[in-house]
Amino acid sequence: MAAARVGGSGIVLSRPVTFVTGNAKKLEEVRAILGNSIPFQSLKLDLPELQGEPEDISKEKARLAAKEVKGPVLVEDACLCFNALNGLPGPYIKWFLPKIGHEGLNNLLMAYEDKSAYTVCVFSFALGPNADPITFLGKTTGKIVPPRGPKDFGWDPIFQPDGYDQTYAEMPKEEKNKISHRSKALALVKSHFAETGYTFLMDPSI
Repeated sequence: MAAARVGGSGIVLSRPVTFVTGNAKKLEEVRAILGNSIPFQSLKLDLPELQGEPEDISKEKARLAAKEVKGPVLVEDACLCFNALNGLPGPYIKWFLPKIGHEGLNNLLMAYEDKSAYTVCVFSFALGPNADPITFLGKTTGKIVPPRGPKDFGWDPIFQPDGYDQTYAEMPKEEKNKISHRSKALALVKSHFAETGYTFLMDPSI
């Protein structure tokens, strides 16, 4: 079991943070953005699909994950929000996308002149099963366009961030990772870890 305690210079964690995801592309991005700044391992968990506001969903997932892992966890929820639809699909994009695809998502806005949208990423970090999760939110504004670029990562082909003529999918990975909703949220995560002064006691069995 991983334990957390307050040491002389901050909080000591007996093992790396567990980032909960089963999405290989998402894990690839998180590794690229975080680098070696935070020791973490990944794990796929079957957590309940919750409803509510993005931050509430993310926090509850972190609580559930921390109970299963019995240690520090980091969970992520990403949303695609259409301004014309008052923020929908939002956190429910994970159900919309496989059902109606990129073309179907475009069709949702067919009757509206307003194609503007924003992406939101919420990371929640919990020190352990009994800790209150902390949330970190990143947001990028843009618009919805017909799909362009590789179609192997979520809604990336239909989201074109403001100030760019390429969709997320068309952008070089390094460029996307500078301006994406995920990178903005992870920048806050990194700042929190740096400011709090977590110390990791690496478990050789991991």
